[in-house]
Amino acid sequence: SYDGFVVDTANSGQDGLTIVRDRPPDLAILDVMMPGLDGLEVLRRLRAGDANLPVLLLTARDAPSDQVQGLETGADDYVTKPFSVEVLTARVRAHLRRQNSDQPEIMHFADLVLHTGTRRAGRGDREIDLTSTEYDLLNEFLQHPRRVLPKEFLMQRVWGYDFAGHTNVLEVYIKQLRQKLESLGEPRLIHTLRGTG
Repeated sequence: SYDGFVVDTANSGQDGLTIVRDRPPDLAILDVMMPGLDGLEVLRRLRAGDANLPVLLLTARDAPSDQVQGLETGADDYVTKPFSVEVLTARVRAHLRRQNSDQPEIMHFADLVLHTGTRRAGRGDREIDLTSTEYDLLNEFLQHPRRVLPKEFLMQRVWGYDFAGHTNVLEVYIKQLRQKLESLGEPRLIHTLRGTG
């Protein structure tokens, strides 16, 4: 137990997948550089089995392209080394808090439906698979319909802290959300106002 958390550790990607299968966690932290399967491959396999499990990537690679790759692979957060244990713990708590928040069971906007109990989305008769962070972002939009939401607001609400520097993590996620929401050519629901939100 660490800081109130029960922690399972694995020495390789394959061991980590075995632990997740045998003792499903509330959240997973992956190092990108691991022996055998690297963190990104473990992430892909985790996502294939569970779209909702919050996953944090821990890595020394801090280039924007590395961050984008990690997030597009399905990570919910990206923590670069060196980091403080306090910051990592705060991020873990923020993700777990969002997993357990109380909300109305069903939210609607136009033909979009979001089931907060099962964390599932749909447009018309089509079901949409969302990662944990995609769900959180869409949830924020549905809680504030027809409102312009500044980037800083969304960063704070969805990730629980302010990203340092010029990261485009939010843009990556909005692009992914749009692709999923509009995959059959449906009308755009999420709009960007340059310089505003």
